[in-house]
Amino acid sequence: MGTTIADRLGQFAYSLRFEDIPSEVVDKAALLVLDALGVAIAAGPADFVNRAVAAVEDLADDGGGDATVIGASRGYPLRDAILLNGVLVHGLDYDETHPAGVVHGTASALPTALGLAEKLGSTGQEFLTAFIIGLEVNARLGMAAQGGFHRVGFHPTGLVGAFGASLIAGRLRGLGAAQLAEAQGFVGSLASGSMAFLDTGAWTKRIHPGWAGVAGTTAASFAAQGFPSPPDIYEGRFGLYATHLEDLGRADLEVCTDSLGVRWETMQVAVKPYPACHFTHAFADAALAIRALHGVAVEDIAMVTCLIAPGEVSTVCEPLDRKRAPCSSYEAQFSVPYVTAAALRHGEFTLRQLEPEALRDPVVLALAAKVDYVEDPASGFPASFSGEVVVKTKDGRVVRHREQINRGAGDRPLGRSEIEAKFASTAGSVRSNSEIEQLVNTVTKLGSAVNLAELAGLLRA
Repeated sequence: MGTTIADRLGQFAYSLRFEDIPSEVVDKAALLVLDALGVAIAAGPADFVNRAVAAVEDLADDGGGDATVIGASRGYPLRDAILLNGVLVHGLDYDETHPAGVVHGTASALPTALGLAEKLGSTGQEFLTAFIIGLEVNARLGMAAQGGFHRVGFHPTGLVGAFGASLIAGRLRGLGAAQLAEAQGFVGSLASGSMAFLDTGAWTKRIHPGWAGVAGTTAASFAAQGFPSPPDIYEGRFGLYATHLEDLGRADLEVCTDSLGVRWETMQVAVKPYPACHFTHAFADAALAIRALHGVAVEDIAMVTCLIAPGEVSTVCEPLDRKRAPCSSYEAQFSVPYVTAAALRHGEFTLRQLEPEALRDPVVLALAAKVDYVEDPASGFPASFSGEVVVKTKDGRVVRHREQINRGAGDRPLGRSEIEAKFASTAGSVRSNSEIEQLVNTVTKLGSAVNLAELAGLLRA
């Protein structure tokens, strides 16, 4: 299959047939599409979307284009549409995660596949095949780093997502295996994604997956024109892992191509039950269980201790003072103290707990100030995002609950009915019941769709 990782991934992307993909993988991929579309539709009215649209339109020469932006009434240039759809899918941080890869694969794969498939008149099978290729590659490239990208401040969703996007775009364009390898080498000069947003709750993370799609699409176009690129973009001395990890020895490069087309990482993708960083989910579930099973009243709590994997601490627990009093919904979504306190207070964690008035709730903030953390040697991270909450009451009682495998993960997946219920909730905040039913039926039948025109039409306002 070739001598470099890019060669082998290119050959996989070139040769995979829809008929070779197990039916359960196709079904899971369609559910991931549905979940992402629901989150994107719900994000439509958000201020960050309005500002992203204004920024893109400010750069447009004539404002023309035919590509669909979810929720928009008019078309956009292809790369603008990919960028904006990435913002929509990822902006609420309610999109899926591949736990071992620590990557939101759909957030870059869906906008890229949708944009190219619509432009080229691709069939539903062609769309799904390319989409699954992107998910498989994104997961494996993230897994190879073994959590190392986060440790040095790189966001895998933007970083590895660009490589997956290049294969999606190249596959839909009909590039050969050598050209697909060339596209990945080109991406090495375009891929990006900084975790610096964590310090202030800045919005930059929201553009990472869409920008990855733009980078991958651009790379495929250059490769189609015979633009040479470095062949060893993953394993070379200046390759992805050597330049983006503290220690190259911690990377498992075999994982990048291990069991391609045999073991399907798409089945391990975890759909989110809560609109927050996946690292916080086990704590939300544990807090809700303590509230339901032990009847602990917020006013009776003296302190809360959260047991968390060392590799997750810098993202959702530090700096602790800021995590205890988030200044924005985005900061709250990356805060174990806030999520835990809000779940204990309200008996739920939904988009309502991220509204401005909720962030100012003095009861939640007072409880969050009592939340501390300790590192958990028994965590399943990164294969799963474990979490344990220990509550000590003012009268000395101690209650605890542990979630070793976070709900929604590959070994504990949400069922079809749960994902469709989530879609009805997210999309239902903007669309009518009849529109929701149409979208569910259309996405479910993507494997037999003649082209993407029907889906694209339903996604417009």
